[in-house]
Amino acid sequence: MAPGGSVYQDIIESRTAFADYDIVPKNVEFRSSPFRKSATVCGKLGMASSSAVHELLECPVCLNLMYPPIHQCPNGHTICLNCKAKVHNSCPICRLELGNIRCLALEKVAESLELPCRYQILGCQDIFPFHSRLRHEQNCRFRPYNCPYAGAECSVTGDIRFLVAHLKDDHKVDMHDGCTFNHRYVKSNPQEVENATWMLTVFNCFGHQFCLHFESFHLGTSPVYMAFLRFMGDDQDAKKFSYSLEVGGNGRKLTWQGVPRSIRDSHKTVRDSLDGLIIQGNMALFFSGGDRQELKLKVAGRIWKEQL
Repeated sequence: MAPGGSVYQDIIESRTAFADYDIVPKNVEFRSSPFRKSATVCGKLGMASSSAVHELLECPVCLNLMYPPIHQCPNGHTICLNCKAKVHNSCPICRLELGNIRCLALEKVAESLELPCRYQILGCQDIFPFHSRLRHEQNCRFRPYNCPYAGAECSVTGDIRFLVAHLKDDHKVDMHDGCTFNHRYVKSNPQEVENATWMLTVFNCFGHQFCLHFESFHLGTSPVYMAFLRFMGDDQDAKKFSYSLEVGGNGRKLTWQGVPRSIRDSHKTVRDSLDGLIIQGNMALFFSGGDRQELKLKVAGRIWKEQL
């Protein structure tokens, strides 16, 4: 079908129609990037590159490629399975009820194709059969990282360089150079412990960035304080480093040594696994000295690279 035909017109119209359902395209920022390249669709049996086929497989609502099962309305407008539920089973183009009609012809086309990874513009050069492409993208090492800031719900994603700038400019996170640190955490009323992230600091060390988290929360009914380190990169690189944390006072000290967790693991995942320095509430007050009415913790740390 030549460009300008009804299928293409339907796609253009639908990009305004889905706004009626309060749906935002899942990857609108990624798609609007000035670095976005047109994906090349290559058939296993020598099918010529075809942007037209790529357009036909693009869901008119979320703008992602459709994977079988692909549904259609009685007029032939197609939609992916996830978006079918979001539009309340009503075609976003002609408003007819979608029902459970499958577009078997388009599913056959989809199954015959090989496609580049959606993160091609970020560096991935692999090409996959249609079905295995989705599985690869869920773990592609070039996929964007989530913002590691834990003090608020932040949906920003990007590469490490972008996220470092984002943490500094938007979250006002303290940035430090060096592989050793000594931080002081003070709380005037330690009896009131609520789940809270107190501080996030980013360290530039060995050409990489590390996030130091310190926070308070309840473990059961007991208040605890926790410090842990996350690596701004993938897990395989995080394992090349180790770190130690130490807190003390009144002639005693606690020491923790471990491997930083990748920011691929969410902040909540790391915290809930208790993979870091845990300081019980009573011990924290003991380390604080004085009349035990104010929390004054000094946490020292060091990051080093393991010899492989």
